[in-house]
Amino acid sequence: MTFAAEVKKECTLLEVHKEHARAELTALIRMNGAVSIYQQHFILNVQSENAAIARRIYVLLKDYFQAESELIVRRKMKLKKNNIYIVRCRYRVHEILKDLEIFDNMQLNPRVSAEIMNSEPKKRSYLRGAFLAGGSVNDPKSSSYHLEIYSNYEDHNEDLCNMMNSFHLNAKTIIRRNGYITYIKEAEKIADFLAVIGANRAMLNFEDIRIVRDMRNSVNRLVNCENANLNKVIDAAQRQTEAIKLIEMKKGLAILPEKLQTMAKFRLENPELSLKELGEQIPGGPISKSGVNHRLRKIVEIAEKLVESD
Repeated sequence: MTFAAEVKKECTLLEVHKEHARAELTALIRMNGAVSIYQQHFILNVQSENAAIARRIYVLLKDYFQAESELIVRRKMKLKKNNIYIVRCRYRVHEILKDLEIFDNMQLNPRVSAEIMNSEPKKRSYLRGAFLAGGSVNDPKSSSYHLEIYSNYEDHNEDLCNMMNSFHLNAKTIIRRNGYITYIKEAEKIADFLAVIGANRAMLNFEDIRIVRDMRNSVNRLVNCENANLNKVIDAAQRQTEAIKLIEMKKGLAILPEKLQTMAKFRLENPELSLKELGEQIPGGPISKSGVNHRLRKIVEIAEKLVESD
């Protein structure tokens, strides 16, 4: 089971207050519902590829509206051969849609009602329904953090974004070819969203995985940094040692001033030491790191001039 599926399964098992369940049902029907007319009667079909979500819709309709509905299972024939679950309601459809403020004068109303927008518990429930209907979230083990909710309508997408940001989730919107997306990219904000919709077990799991992953990345960065620094020390020491050997072979170290001569001999004896360690251990020291660097740089310059003079 994917992480997104685990989140949705947890959401479908939550017990919520009747009024808050109404907000969740509103999102599910607005986003996944379709209305048709048969023999002068409205028929409501709410579709999902997730059996648990379909059961959730069925139960919410029954508990809140005492509406008799049926659960239909169909098999997809193209590409993914998953089952499609349809909750079909034939009775009191117009009353239900009007009560949920999905219908306004026989037209679809894409805006979320002020009643929901002005109530924190109802916003949480509506966002839970919206995530169940059109949401997805990357597994925290993957290479990037991403949570999104898809909507067919720009106005509705804007309301979803505003709802998320009322909880300080830093959500943003983007237009896709077939609709609109509200999304969150920050790991901490994704965890906060999961808490907002009541998926606390998934939130804790997400945080556990994220913390371990971030710690591993931090350790890797430190190791890489240490390796890079070590390589720099080795390369510099090799360059300095070669310069000292060149001077010794061509003119002898006696041509160097006393301080440079002492440094050259000590570097040859200790090619593995860093500049700081050289300064701390050199006879007649200690010498500052910048002082050691200055002397070794002078030695390299003298070797380069000897090469140029040949």
